[in-house]
Amino acid sequence: MTPDETLAEPMPTDSEGQDTRPGELLIPEDTYLTSGVHIGTQQKSASMRHFVYKVRFDGLHVLDIRETDRRIRLAAKFLARYPPEKVLIVSQRQYGQKPVKVFAKTVGAVSFAERFVPGCLTNPSLAEYFEPKVLVVTDPATDQQALSEAVSIGIPVVGLCDVNNETRNVDLVIPANNKGRVALATVYWLLAREILKARAGAGVEVPYTLTIEDFQAAL
Repeated sequence: MTPDETLAEPMPTDSEGQDTRPGELLIPEDTYLTSGVHIGTQQKSASMRHFVYKVRFDGLHVLDIRETDRRIRLAAKFLARYPPEKVLIVSQRQYGQKPVKVFAKTVGAVSFAERFVPGCLTNPSLAEYFEPKVLVVTDPATDQQALSEAVSIGIPVVGLCDVNNETRNVDLVIPANNKGRVALATVYWLLAREILKARAGAGVEVPYTLTIEDFQAAL
């Protein structure tokens, strides 16, 4: 996978222009919908326009669930290639902190929840200094410091991007509501499951007893 594949690319089609995205979703469509993964913002960035399915009567942009599903598959396969201890996941959003911690524990990654100390990725003299191979951000806007440092050291970035996010420095975009409590829990629960499956290989059953509720932040 290259960064060129991951931004606001058109939907994949065959030679006759037919949609070639997976016909079956990773989870029931109702689960995506009830968790609000598809509910975006009223503001829309130019780089996220390809991920918008429609605009609701109240002006909120609705994300394409099938594209979210496809990107979770891509991200899982991509992240599974890296040593778990070299995968860094961050979130300064309140509702993203528990999902990030549970995700990191589940897949063996490292999490920096809450405040990201400037220089963690660029200043070896800091006690918090860490050298990841790939970064996952919950929101490119609120996690801007981590994103900037990842860019400066030249590692790829996977990002949950809402309709209003700029994706300029995000190499692999997962279009999703990155502000909702249940939405964030759902995406990280599913991404963790798919990473474990990708590591195990095709046809191997992977026990996964965690639920979406296990990833949800408290109200």
